[in-house]
Amino acid sequence: MKKIINGSLYNTDTARIIGEWDNGYNGSDFNFCRETLHKTKAGKYFLHGEGGPMSKYSESRGNNEWGSGEHIEPLTPETAQEWAEEHLTADEYAAAFGEPEEAAEGREAMNLSVPTDLKVRLEKLRSEKNMSISQLVEVAVREQYGI
Repeated sequence: MKKIINGSLYNTDTARIIGEWDNGYNGSDFNFCRETLHKTKAGKYFLHGEGGPMSKYSESRGNNEWGSGEHIEPLTPETAQEWAEEHLTADEYAAAFGEPEEAAEGREAMNLSVPTDLKVRLEKLRSEKNMSISQLVEVAVREQYGI
């Protein structure tokens, strides 16, 4: 499936598949639902969903008739990670987004805003180094300030 959204092309044939999930129903069942997380060559994430006439991807055929359908939804990197946390194995998640931090005492969550160009570079480094953004920031601050 191809779809242009906000001037960007999302193409299931050319994007890399990050992971897939389905609800366990047979593909011919009216309740069948499958979602596939993709990443474009430009680094944009999107979800391709498809399903039967009684799924959230059903499409109206008119006159109170519904049929199977499909949909593409662009995702932010954060939303893509949330979807992956819920639907993929830990190994699949780590392969796509880097190894997450292990749950540990003595760590605090914090929100941080950075310039757009730095965010883009951090996301690229996350993929290249297979590290979380938190790990990248921690290493940079410790090296810069000798902590």
